[in-house]
Amino acid sequence: MSQFSTHPDIFNLITGLDWLIFFLILGVTLAFVFYGEFIKTNKGLKFNLLDHLIMGRRLTTPFFVATLVATWYGGIFGVTQIAFNKGIYNFVTQGVFWYIAYIIFALFLVERIASYKAVTLPDLIEKMFGPRSGKVAAIFNFFNVLPIAYVISLGLFIKSFSGFSLNTSMLLGLICVLSYSVWGGLRSVVLSDIIQFFVMCLSVALVLFFSLQSFGGMGFLKGNLPSHYFSLTSNESLLDTLIWGFIALSTLVDPNFYQRCFAAKDALVAKKGIILSTGVWILFDLCTTFGAMYAKAVIPQAESGQAYLTYAVQLLPSGFRGFFLAGLLATILSTLDSYLFLAGTTLTYDLSGEKNRENPFYHSMGVLMVGALALGMAHFFSGNIKLVWKTLGSYSAGCLLFPVLLGHIKKKKFHDLTFVGSCLISAVAMTLWIFADINPWGHSIAPLYIGVLSSLISMNVLQRFYDQKSV
Repeated sequence: MSQFSTHPDIFNLITGLDWLIFFLILGVTLAFVFYGEFIKTNKGLKFNLLDHLIMGRRLTTPFFVATLVATWYGGIFGVTQIAFNKGIYNFVTQGVFWYIAYIIFALFLVERIASYKAVTLPDLIEKMFGPRSGKVAAIFNFFNVLPIAYVISLGLFIKSFSGFSLNTSMLLGLICVLSYSVWGGLRSVVLSDIIQFFVMCLSVALVLFFSLQSFGGMGFLKGNLPSHYFSLTSNESLLDTLIWGFIALSTLVDPNFYQRCFAAKDALVAKKGIILSTGVWILFDLCTTFGAMYAKAVIPQAESGQAYLTYAVQLLPSGFRGFFLAGLLATILSTLDSYLFLAGTTLTYDLSGEKNRENPFYHSMGVLMVGALALGMAHFFSGNIKLVWKTLGSYSAGCLLFPVLLGHIKKKKFHDLTFVGSCLISAVAMTLWIFADINPWGHSIAPLYIGVLSSLISMNVLQRFYDQKSV
């Protein structure tokens, strides 16, 4: 292990073969980004909103799996940082909890949402509750899909090679992504995701394979890591661990899931696609979790946010190293461009009014505005990916989760203002709890729990009020 450095000169480790493979994969990915738009332009087809946003509902199972898996893992630096610091706790909180949410979505929600023929999640909520609910949901949705964590991830990637500051790296990376993201619709995103899906999965598998070859299996890890790295809760309390379970349930109101399901040919494609994707995610999470644990065992003093990258570039042989770097970048880009597109869609389709929906210029401007805001918010969060996930995920789960689920479950339609009031009360309660820093029982209660409780109570009280008022 002596040949591994805590702060290697990554740029000098990369050979000409690595660069060749890296840029070849990057070039093919970008070619697929433009391919969909080129075909459409070459055929002289005009802008079509349904085709632009959800591919005209023609997404088949292989494409569904590739785009859903690729879209979900842009925060790889955040995931590997948790695994580097806490071991298999990462697989529990960033894996198992989420698999449960995915299966719930596939088995209980897919067929329900298919019947609404909606285009976006706020559009679905508007059809379930009413127009005011749709607008409020769009606002919450917008902040939930702001690609803050993925701008940070891209910045960390560029910083590792360039020596630039994180802020400069984030700016340069975002400019590059925006330069192609403003062109295409969902078709371009899906086509690029196909390449990124295979590259990102193979790259993390390579790191685990060469780790096993070089150092051995669990015996090596247990001999070089603290015991809490093999505990389900690590050194965290059960209550703090379960917070991630509630955040994982935000999948049930995640606009990326809904958008892919709306784009699917039918409910069976969506259901089967989610289940197949879950199998891929399990394998992917095992690779990243144990890969980061090997990094901790080999270079324990490395900077946690970049330790996985630092370890992998020293572990892998020439050629494989370039493939890994392309995979790491693909993991980030596939999520960042999807979130840029979806947040831009929320602005132009759900919030700006019907007159702008058919104008491609407004969709491009929406993506640019999202990029600028995400960059500013990334600076606000000081590059802390875990804090971004916890904060925005908590608001999404706390405010939207139970109103939407109750809307699916209850046969009786809720009043429009019941949904609106419940979301706003929950958001206010969580914000007050955060700033008041209340600690009544000697243990800090996470704002998410306050949000969920406020949401459930206010939903019940408000609906009773409007039921009595209508009598």
